[in-house]
Amino acid sequence: MFHLFHKADKNIYAPISGKCMDITEVTDKVFASKVMGDGFAVEPSGYVVSAPCDGVITMVCETAHAFAIRMDDGRDIFVHIGIDTVDLNGKGFRVLKKKGMKVKHGDSMIELDVKYIQGEGYPITTMVIINESENEVKKLHIGEKVTNKDIVIAF
Repeated sequence: MFHLFHKADKNIYAPISGKCMDITEVTDKVFASKVMGDGFAVEPSGYVVSAPCDGVITMVCETAHAFAIRMDDGRDIFVHIGIDTVDLNGKGFRVLKKKGMKVKHGDSMIELDVKYIQGEGYPITTMVIINESENEVKKLHIGEKVTNKDIVIAF
């Protein structure tokens, strides 16, 4: 049978391997307070941050520490790598995809020089924020080790 109508994957996956936590547990108060939206974070054990969802890249920060993806259903997903890492001005980050590109969850987005970033004193906790906070999101794997194949937010 032909798959003419591919159903879009609406789930949000871990963007990197590591320990998953609720957004309220991160040390950055702006993210923890959910001012930017609900979500989760991963304390990475890997060095490549991937797309947490299918969609189109709408933004990659000049300093390479953050990017955003718009899903087919209009939700915007924001990924922020590290805490205060904007101060590194892009050092320790290598961008692999550009604004306007279509991505699938698991596609490599940004490669990290973990030793450099941590050596400069910055945590690499990676936050994933979803703009839809009208409804409470169902979070999976909080407190567990995850990879970019694990669904963390299911719709």
